[in-house]
Amino acid sequence: MNDKVILSTDTQRSQRLPPNQTLTQAWPTSHAGEIPPFDGNKWDLSLFPYPLIPEVKSFNWLQFQALPRVKVFADLHSVIGVSKLDNLWEGVPTRELWNHVRIKPSVQFVMVHGEYGFCTNMPIDDFFGEDCLFAMKHNGEDLTLEQGFPVRLVVPRLFDWKSAKWVRGIEFMEHDQPGFWEESQNGGFHMRGDPWTLDAHGDGQRYRKK
Repeated sequence: MNDKVILSTDTQRSQRLPPNQTLTQAWPTSHAGEIPPFDGNKWDLSLFPYPLIPEVKSFNWLQFQALPRVKVFADLHSVIGVSKLDNLWEGVPTRELWNHVRIKPSVQFVMVHGEYGFCTNMPIDDFFGEDCLFAMKHNGEDLTLEQGFPVRLVVPRLFDWKSAKWVRGIEFMEHDQPGFWEESQNGGFHMRGDPWTLDAHGDGQRYRKK
């Protein structure tokens, strides 16, 4: 692994707290449903669908662990209204997928799938940001099950519900579709979730779709 640490651009801002966020030293934890168990003999990560990529691609746990890793220094902004600064993540950069699949130019979005049917959508440019990774460590320690072990996505530029825990699949899409929290019956959260333009505090409406 390259010892160079990638600095998320938000950590270079003169004001690092987005509007109406409060600084916290704790790690905000929230998720829908139960915490899934981990079995390294059954775990895999799949990339799909054909024909947006030439063929469905899967990594088992040993293969995924062997992929190149990076370290990323980034802030974490939770939709519950708190931000945790100065996080050092370690894991596989999302850009590593370019070395394993050819993605059609018509792909503009991804849906990230986690355990138990959870999913969240985002523009492909956000997903492939330089500071985005499939994290396996946080501040030098393995992730806990509660925080997404074995693999959680980290997209520092977006609210943390986009940084899906327990990732199992990446679906490439030509058109945007709502994920779990973006569905109206689950809260109708904003389709992108930029903490610098959306307010996750107060009346709670600005981070919703409308």
